[in-house]
Amino acid sequence: MVSCTYKELKNLWLEKLEDSNIESAEFEINEMLGKALGIDCRKPVYLEKLKSGVNIEVKKIFEKLCERRLNGEPLQYILGEWEFYGLPFKVGEGVLIPRQDTETLVDIAVKKLGKEENLIVTDLCSGSGCIGISLEKNLSCEKVVCVEKSDKALKYLKQNVQINQSKAEIINGDIFDSNVLSTVPISDLIVCNPPYITADEMKKLQREVTFEPESALFGGEDGLDYYRDITRIYKDKIKDGGMLLFEIGINQEDEVMRILIQHGFKNVRTRPDLIGVNRCVFGQKLEKTKLCTDVMSV
Repeated sequence: MVSCTYKELKNLWLEKLEDSNIESAEFEINEMLGKALGIDCRKPVYLEKLKSGVNIEVKKIFEKLCERRLNGEPLQYILGEWEFYGLPFKVGEGVLIPRQDTETLVDIAVKKLGKEENLIVTDLCSGSGCIGISLEKNLSCEKVVCVEKSDKALKYLKQNVQINQSKAEIINGDIFDSNVLSTVPISDLIVCNPPYITADEMKKLQREVTFEPESALFGGEDGLDYYRDITRIYKDKIKDGGMLLFEIGINQEDEVMRILIQHGFKNVRTRPDLIGVNRCVFGQKLEKTKLCTDVMSV
């Protein structure tokens, strides 16, 4: 045993995190100490444990976690798991971290398609699988397909399918590969959180974000490469009446909406996340008969 309590140890490292200008330092230090102790820091037992004397092995584990955080590694990687839409997802080096902003995608799909049954959903650039698996759990789905090319991300995707008892099918490959395209089913919904950071923005990333894979971040010089190519290539993989749904970066809504409109999508809209930033763009592939009727009625 070490002659201090867990609360004293926590406060010592909390001060170091605060001195390093880490936001939400109190939240993060509790999460890391909880992990070292093997206790949920939200439970009353954690508060009781803070009064106890420190075990040397737990101290070593905790201090290693704190040192990783001080070196800039994201908290989510350090913990190895993160919640998204109420579900647990394994994360680590090589996979994009699930973020609350991205839950807006699931909200939109549930609102638009929540009354439909036997849906076929394809999640492109699936990463951890957080979007596809969350949609499977919140919609009536006949099939969910997650497409991911990164071997590192694929490892987490497979784990997340397992721990969430998902039936999602995994396609390992580049979404722009013709073999992958031929395997993707005709879908009611194609959803994607693509790389969308511009060349200029890549030079100014927060330190934590630089730990995430560049292939999941960089979207070309203007950040729009994936929107152009996915819309062009995958529009014929959407059923009549189906929807294409994208996450977007800040101030990209006008350009991404224009891309969808140029490719014939109708009812193209944007929606904000919880803090009011336009976070998603979606459009509908209307039935040919409906389009003809609309033209004749004009």
